Amino acid sequence: MKEYRTITDVSGPLVFVETDEPIGYDEIVEIETPDGDVKRGQVLETSGDIVAIQVFEGTEGIGRDASVRFLGETLKMPVTEGLLGRVLDGSGQPIDGGPEIVPDERRDIVGAAMNPFAREYPREFIQTGISALDGMNTLVRGQKLPLFSGSGLPHNDLALQIARQATVPEEEESGEESEFAVVFGAMGITREEANEFIEDFERTGALERSTLFLNLADDPAVERTITPRLALTTAEYLAFEKGYHILVILTDMTNYCEALREIGAAREEVPGRRGYPGYMYTDLAQLYERAGRIEGQEGSITQIPILTMPGDDDTHPIPDLTGYITEGQIYVDRGLNSQGVAPPVDVLPSLSRLMDEGIGEGLTREDHGDLSDQLYAAYAEGEDLRDLVNIVGREALSERDNTYLDFADRFEAEFVDQGFSNNRDIEETLSIGWELVSMFPKAELNRIDEDLIEEYYLEDEAEVEA
Repeated sequence: MKEYRTITDVSGPLVFVETDEPIGYDEIVEIETPDGDVKRGQVLETSGDIVAIQVFEGTEGIGRDASVRFLGETLKMPVTEGLLGRVLDGSGQPIDGGPEIVPDERRDIVGAAMNPFAREYPREFIQTGISALDGMNTLVRGQKLPLFSGSGLPHNDLALQIARQATVPEEEESGEESEFAVVFGAMGITREEANEFIEDFERTGALERSTLFLNLADDPAVERTITPRLALTTAEYLAFEKGYHILVILTDMTNYCEALREIGAAREEVPGRRGYPGYMYTDLAQLYERAGRIEGQEGSITQIPILTMPGDDDTHPIPDLTGYITEGQIYVDRGLNSQGVAPPVDVLPSLSRLMDEGIGEGLTREDHGDLSDQLYAAYAEGEDLRDLVNIVGREALSERDNTYLDFADRFEAEFVDQGFSNNRDIEETLSIGWELVSMFPKAELNRIDEDLIEEYYLEDEAEVEA
């Protein structure tokens, strides 16, 4: 193995080395400083005889007298079923005090693209125990459904609740053994947040079926670019080699994109929209498209990326591009959070594009789709009337309009607001939905089939409202 002492420049997280032979793109590099400290890096660019290397552990201490070794292989993740129950840092090294990882194999972290023809359409309903998701924006196995949040909002609490409570009731009823596991990848989080994640996973027993990758805010930005790839490589091994149904939660994708921008600036690339690299769409797609199901394979990967929208702006490049790639979005709302609603999910702008495939008879219940449509329509009308009340007051509204206003208040208080520890099954969620729509006369329920109204409508509730 050739060793070079020809570092020409160090710029931010990048080291530039002069070489006399071709070097492969994405090749792994070891850089040894004069005091014996060894840092790992990855070839980012090879043009002529100058190679640009991004250093995972940061470039502190690296000077022109450091030696560089090119290892001739790309970055690989040691994978094994024994990773379940482990806590790793952002570069895949154990930080839980446990034994060294003895891998079954080492896999390239870039992964192989999933053959579109071999993909199986996502269908089975995943019960998160959260009414705003299960009832109105259903998650199905193999889907990628992001959380759009803002700075200071409790998206991490929502992510932990999903990780704790997610199950597939269809398999539980049929007596099938469902190997369900969580791969949690955190990027750029504080040490306090990392401790909260670990404590919550340990306290609830969820750690036994989880693997945590934690990249902290004071870790190098470059490491942030490999953390989600390590997590997804682990998920692919557990899903498609060991038959697990994996839920991948990635937080915070905004920190990941900021790392891309920082590296792009160090490389002096021509910036795209708002200074982010022009290839950010492609880069995000490489991560998000690693979710799904493959025909003939037992396992599956469902993905929930979490991002904090800068300035709560959903036209910002990060949520904008994410929305193009993924199958919907769940909005965490600042207004609901300030009212004390937990989890503060705003169902009106939220959307699950694959919901229709995962609900209905044989999956959830035959009335689920119609009831969801009616709840959505009634809540939307109640929201519109709230704006009108601010102008004319409640006294100027009709009895019908006042019923819709009451419905909007009750919908937030009884359906959406359930706390971060309450686990509702789908039957309980739909029952609460029927209690709410039964506030209206049957003639107002124009989105629900008449047979379903006859079966599920609560006459007592309508009498109380009257």
